[in-house]
This record gives sequence, structure tokens and C-alpha cells, in this order.
Amino acid sequence: MREPNVIGDWQEYADEHAGLRVRVHGLEKAEPPHGRDGAAEGLTYFRFRVTVENRMGKPVGVHLEDGQFDIRVGTDGESAFLDWRNSRFVEGFDLYPLRRVTAVLYAAAPESSLNVVDIQVQLKADDDWADRYLWSGGLPAPDGPPGTDTRADGAPEGLMGQIAVFLREQAERGQS
Repeated sequence: MREPNVIGDWQEYADEHAGLRVRVHGLEKAEPPHGRDGAAEGLTYFRFRVTVENRMGKPVGVHLEDGQFDIRVGTDGESAFLDWRNSRFVEGFDLYPLRRVTAVLYAAAPESSLNVVDIQVQLKADDDWADRYLWSGGLPAPDGPPGTDTRADGAPEGLMGQIAVFLREQAERGQS
């Protein structure tokens, strides 16, 4: 079973893209720099970064454009709004060995769904499509006390909280 990466983890490519690695990181609430898009009215904006690192022995042309991302939020996996006007993509950048390039993306979704954020990326290196990889994480829900990772009802929030609950339940089942 393929498991998603946690937001912040590096993913190494293999085969014809061996030496390239990519990660999704810096997930946070943030207003877009050039104003909100009208289509995002009533939604909460968030920002994340996608960084590609070249560990190959040769330069590679990197493409990270709007059609290469799929952003889903909430437990039902609803599609988030990707604000392509405010996002900064990587379009045909020659990435030399031991260098990195980063795309900064702005998206919006209902605030109540931001506790689960899944971001799928398919890198294009030169003119070849690389494998798709998925990163999962989340933002703290707004109804919890400030500075905590729990909801008002005391349940853990976000991916880490869900993992902790799952492991606790599995341990309890194993003891009975």
C-alpha cells in the first residue's frame, strides 16, 4: 500500500528521474499578495511551497504549473480553489546540480475543512512526467483555544492527532 508523505517530507524520484527530490512544505494560513480572487469569497486562504532539488550530475528543466497540482481538503476530499493569479509557479526553469527551486501556491477552502489537507504533485522534468506523489497534513481548526492542537471538545486536531488516536485504539485492542 502506498502511503502519503507528511507535509514537509522529501520524496526521492527513481528511474529516469533519479537524483531529483521534491517536497511540499510551509503549509499555513495566509492572504494572497495581490488580493483575493472573487471566486474564493467566503473561503479561507492558505499557502504552501513545493521545492524541487537537483542531486543529478546535469541540469534539468523543471515545470511546476497549475495543472500539476491537485489540492483536496476535509475528510470527504473536496477540491480546494487554487488561486493561479497569486501563485508563483516554476515554468521551464533550468535547475542545475545541487540547487533548489520553489513554487509558492495560494489556495482557498472552507475553514472547517482545513484540518485535513492533501496535496498531490506531478513534477515535469525536461519534457517527461515524473511520478505523482501525495502529501498530507492540516491546519489547526479555528474553534480550538489559541495556540493548541485540539478542538473545543478536546479531540486532537489534524493528521498527527488522528494518528495518535489510531495508535491508541490499536494498542487498546491488542491488550484486550
